[in-house]
Amino acid sequence: MSTAAVSSDPACLGPVPAAARTRTAGRPPWVRPSVAVLLVATAALYLWNLSASGYANDFYAMAVQAGTKSWEALFFGSLDPGNVITVDKPPASLWLMALSGRLLGFSSFSMLLPNALCGVGSVALLYAAVRRTSGPLAGLIAGAALALTPVAALMFKFNNPDALLVLLMVAGAYCTVRALDRASTGWLLLAGAALGFGFLTKMLQAFLVLPAFALVYLVAAPTGLGRRLLQLLGAAVALVVATGWWIVAVAWWPTESRPYIGGSTDNTPLELAFGYNGLGRIFGGDGNGGGGGGMGGNTMFGGETGLFRMFGAAFGLEISWLLPAALIALAAGLWFTRFAPRLDRTRAALLLWGGWTVVTALVFSFMSGTIHPYYTVALAPGIAGLVGIGAVELWRGRHNFAARVVLALVLAATGVWDFILLARTPDWQPWLRWVLLVLTALVVAGLLFGLDRIRRAGIVLAVAGVVAGLLAPAAYAVVTASQGHTGSIPTSGPSGNSMGFGDRAGAESAELIALLRQTTTKWSAATNGSQSAAGLALNSDTAVIAIGGFNGGDPAPTLAEFQQYVARGEITYYVSGGMGGMGGMGRGGSGEIAQWVAENFTAQTVGGSTVYDLTTGATTG
Repeated sequence: MSTAAVSSDPACLGPVPAAARTRTAGRPPWVRPSVAVLLVATAALYLWNLSASGYANDFYAMAVQAGTKSWEALFFGSLDPGNVITVDKPPASLWLMALSGRLLGFSSFSMLLPNALCGVGSVALLYAAVRRTSGPLAGLIAGAALALTPVAALMFKFNNPDALLVLLMVAGAYCTVRALDRASTGWLLLAGAALGFGFLTKMLQAFLVLPAFALVYLVAAPTGLGRRLLQLLGAAVALVVATGWWIVAVAWWPTESRPYIGGSTDNTPLELAFGYNGLGRIFGGDGNGGGGGGMGGNTMFGGETGLFRMFGAAFGLEISWLLPAALIALAAGLWFTRFAPRLDRTRAALLLWGGWTVVTALVFSFMSGTIHPYYTVALAPGIAGLVGIGAVELWRGRHNFAARVVLALVLAATGVWDFILLARTPDWQPWLRWVLLVLTALVVAGLLFGLDRIRRAGIVLAVAGVVAGLLAPAAYAVVTASQGHTGSIPTSGPSGNSMGFGDRAGAESAELIALLRQTTTKWSAATNGSQSAAGLALNSDTAVIAIGGFNGGDPAPTLAEFQQYVARGEITYYVSGGMGGMGGMGRGGSGEIAQWVAENFTAQTVGGSTVYDLTTGATTG
């Protein structure tokens, strides 16, 4: 194929900067109403039936509840307002949800509202970023593709940290695009700060987009190489500052007067970042048995590792609907722009969203530690950006046979793959996949036989192509948004299913909850692990100690600390049983505490649970 033939048309993939085209062409009158429709529709989708999931993931809901009762618990991300132990993530996402609860009162709606708004904000920022390089139509398609990705419709209505993480990463991408316009140091510093706060949301996962951001600025910023390198260094400093202030505050805070950092081995957030939540996720190890490890065959933990993991049983229905289209568009776009000037904005956009997609997908595909299907929401903006840019640029260049063939290939691959994905849930709307297949075939035929050259037929063909590309993920996203999801590992789809350790907020007996509500001590109760503790705390609206944290294996509280709490009369009941998210006893003191309580206090049965009254006195020396 002749590259010159493709790039000679200023309306196709080629050396003419797309940003320059959009600035000189002005803003068409349909843009603002279209953007408004996109954002209103996104808000309606994410806010619709928002409380159907109840407290969603009890683990985080318990911490949000604690943050509405104690500012210290909010700052650290503690599981209880008495500040015994934190969640096993940084607290940034909890800050938003807890502040919302303080403002509106703690409830399912107030907790989930910030995450739904993070979804709307992510779509808006993605539109704005793509528009600056490829025009408003590309931005609209990208925004719609993100909003209608099933895993996005899941996580922007859930209380895991991923909603804020995605918003901050998209904000970083937007700032990077703005920095490219005039080699702006300020915008680049903001990009670094956004990813720094991303670290405070979900640690090293926020940095998966760093290679793409650095590469695109190093390649396409309109200034000298030396200045580009200095600016990137400054952005790195901004990232460290945005990340480090909280870490330094935790390090300086006396350990005896702050909660234990859940999930860490040495009570520090840095060890958590580079251990359990960092390299442990990549390579496996203590507490990270998923992926290619011992749980490799379990879709809850991602299934087997490998190049096609994102298309497999664990991840395919969450994220892969538009992934073939994105990869084809990326490869074709880089080929068509291979001789473009260094400052070409189309290629810069491809490097940004393509680097985001490729690096993140490869890491997710080969990581051997714990990974869950919903992690792939971090892939959604990269895929959506590529789809929006690729669709519009290939359509602009459709008068060139090569571009038209690539566009037809993009649509054909999307239709066939979405047909296969829909067949994985054969009992749900089986007609949909056949309608999709027929519509795709018609659009592909129209492209190959040149129906787009007839003006009105061209418009119909373009609209039909967008509908065919988004039909399947949109249907799956809508049905996902209409369902309630609970538990530690939610998944998208028509059944409203969840995997993992379940929702304990509705599983506690009324008799036991009534007993806890009558207490007046600092903690109404203590029990092993977060899952049981969360149900007790959320239902009774009292403080409950989650001994051992999420996995039941953290050394907080120790036996000696627990004995001091009891001696000071700060805990009323110990509820026997319970477990952490992984049911581990590990290095924690939960087993010792259970044994000490059983040996020194009298058991009683309340609502089917074994309960010990710790106020009756015991020898604690």
